[in-house]
Parts: sequence; structure tokens; C-alpha cells
Amino acid sequence: MPDTGYPHIEINDDSVPLIAGTTTKVVEIVQDHLAHSWDGVEIRRQYPSLTLGQIHSALAYYYDHREEIDQDIERRRERVADLQSRHGSSVIGDRLRTVTSKP
Repeated sequence: MPDTGYPHIEINDDSVPLIAGTTTKVVEIVQDHLAHSWDGVEIRRQYPSLTLGQIHSALAYYYDHREEIDQDIERRRERVADLQSRHGSSVIGDRLRTVTSKP
């Protein structure tokens, strides 16, 4: 795998940046950081198998490759929207929305 210059980040054969030695994608860490405003410590609570160094490397990689990763996030959102529009709602999804929306 090519060297990224980030000690805890590697690029897999599909050109996806990962936390080295794991299956955790940098984009997963980034989405939690952006969606929830989580810092490294909170992300560590959510991903106890990762070290703070790994998490900070993922965030540094993101900020140095922001445009590329933001485009990846947008492609993922579009893919989800496309799948939802083609497949409609699911029985399980409908039940979960019903259960979670009750006071």
C-alpha cells in the first residue's frame, strides 16, 4: 500500500484511506467529527479500539485532503438518496421511525 505520509493512515487497493491495520475508513471518523462536532476524545469513546494518535491522524488527513473527502461524503449521500428513492421505505425502517417518534 502506498505511503501517505501520515503515520496511522494507509490507502487500500480501492484508493480508500483507512486507519492502518483496521477496516475503519477515514471518512467514517470525519463524518462523526462533522455531524456531531466530536473532538478526538469523544471519537475515541465511540471507537475504543482506536488510539488518539490514529484519530488525530485521520482528522489531519481530512483537513489536508478536505476537498477530496468532502466530495466522497457527497457521493455517499447521493448514493443513499438514490437507493432510498429506488427502493422506497422498508418495513423495519417504518417501524423504527414509529417507535422512536413516540413520546
